[in-house]
Amino acid sequence: MTANVGTLDRIARAILGIILVLAPFISGMAMFANPVWTTVSVLVGIVLLGTSAIKFCPAYRLLGMQTCKM
Repeated sequence: MTANVGTLDRIARAILGIILVLAPFISGMAMFANPVWTTVSVLVGIVLLGTSAIKFCPAYRLLGMQTCKM
């Protein structure tokens, strides 16, 4: 598994992942009253945090993209 996620991309993914994981529990937004939206938000947040932590994004591999320096 070759790294394909750069530093700025990792930071953005980590911040957005944290927001998506915490939002259903602390925001009080009406959309999170539906458990489907809560589950989707948490799962997407976990995926973003995971790809940030391991520096690899499978979607980038499929699209032939790379944001890190070689």
